[in-house]
Amino acid sequence: MATMLEDTAPAIHRVDAKDGVATALRDLNAGETVAGPFGPLTLRDAVPKGHKVAIRDIAAGAEVIKFGWPIGKALSAIAPGQHVHVHNVATLLEGVEDYVYRPLPGDPLPAAGTRSFQGYRRANGRVGTRNEIWILCTVGCVGATSRRLAELANARFAGRVDGIHAFPHPFGCSQLGDDLDHTRELLAALVQHPNAGGVLVVGLGCENNQLKALLEAAPDIAPDRLRSFTTQMVSDEYETGLAMIEELVARAEQDRREAVPLSELVIGLKCGGSDGFSGVTANPLVGRVADAVAAAGGTPVLTEIPEIFGAERILMARARDEAVFDKIRDVVDDFKRYFIAHDQPIYDNPSPGNKAGGITTLDEKSLGAVQKAGRSTVVDVLRYGERVREHGLTLLEAPGNDAVSSTALTAAGATMILFTTGRGTPMGFPAPTVKIASNTGLAERKPNWIDFDAGPMLAGESAEDATERLLDLVVAVASGAETRSERNGEREIALWKQGVTV
Repeated sequence: MATMLEDTAPAIHRVDAKDGVATALRDLNAGETVAGPFGPLTLRDAVPKGHKVAIRDIAAGAEVIKFGWPIGKALSAIAPGQHVHVHNVATLLEGVEDYVYRPLPGDPLPAAGTRSFQGYRRANGRVGTRNEIWILCTVGCVGATSRRLAELANARFAGRVDGIHAFPHPFGCSQLGDDLDHTRELLAALVQHPNAGGVLVVGLGCENNQLKALLEAAPDIAPDRLRSFTTQMVSDEYETGLAMIEELVARAEQDRREAVPLSELVIGLKCGGSDGFSGVTANPLVGRVADAVAAAGGTPVLTEIPEIFGAERILMARARDEAVFDKIRDVVDDFKRYFIAHDQPIYDNPSPGNKAGGITTLDEKSLGAVQKAGRSTVVDVLRYGERVREHGLTLLEAPGNDAVSSTALTAAGATMILFTTGRGTPMGFPAPTVKIASNTGLAERKPNWIDFDAGPMLAGESAEDATERLLDLVVAVASGAETRSERNGEREIALWKQGVTV
């Protein structure tokens, strides 16, 4: 016999009135009855927290709707109260598709407000949220040398700048053609980043990624902010490097924060380890913050191209003009062809962790993920390694891998990354990375990882109040407040290796 629990808290959440499924807000037991959008709903199956339950009949072969969009097709008839997941839903994604430019009228953005932050204005006009010394290397052979230099320099020059950080990587040699060019362009973009008050580039000497070519690709940095040397040409790389770092520290420690408007903020939008609540709480919340930044004249940057497959038409309909639509189409199609060329299905996503958290198909994951971009107009599309050119929502070419895409966001100019997660990760990246939990359980379980809890939205907190909370944190971090990953020393880069290795 079905039983109605006395607990009056909502047990399921429907995102859109068109949806045929709802998300379980707690573990649901087979046989219990909960309040649904169409009246009492009796559970035919047990449904784990974060997973989906059918709230209406779904015929075999019919589209399963969540977020108001199809997330897949039913493999068999699904009755109200049944668990909806990988056992009875399949993706609708196949291969390269035909897209037509059908612009939709944009939604009005929120009032820009008067918020400002305390940032570092650089000579080229860009504004940083940190004043650090960055040590970059041309090639993996001197990666450990770069890291040791940072350790020595932090001990010697402690407190004089916001920090001294090395970002080693394993590439730069045995690369050819476009693959080598992408490594050089990405590193050159990091050299020019406004969060670095000074940059030391360490080379080996015999690598494919020659130091001279790398520096020529980074013209947008003041000469007094840049030092470089090749280790094969000096007798003591640590003595040489520390002397150069001392010069950079002496220059950077003269910098002072000043009040700047949100129009100067570039925020990267990223999700990792998503769960069934990511598209309900954290991602749409970040989208509201992205809209507020865009309304103020700032620049939100969305990436993870494989994780917009199935939701790309939403972004295409918001392209500023047909030229931007063409760029979105091209970057999506190119990425699909990249999968196909390597004999991989384009829908081989979500990850096991995503599925355990309640995400069934890539279509569903993408529809939840694109909500990080809010509702503003897409003004530009960047290829991997390119830097932001315009104010406003920008799409960046990069894979879904957390480290690779977050590094690409930083290289594009993001001075902060808003990173949503339902499963959790300790990783941090060159730009301050704000970890936003989709559920309170994660925030309570991993307080040393998580900076912000979006879970109260499931318990009745209004979207407006949550947005104000997150905007306050964004301004605080942009003004120097330390994130958990910074406090834990989690600062990494990863490059996108696309070509052969010699």
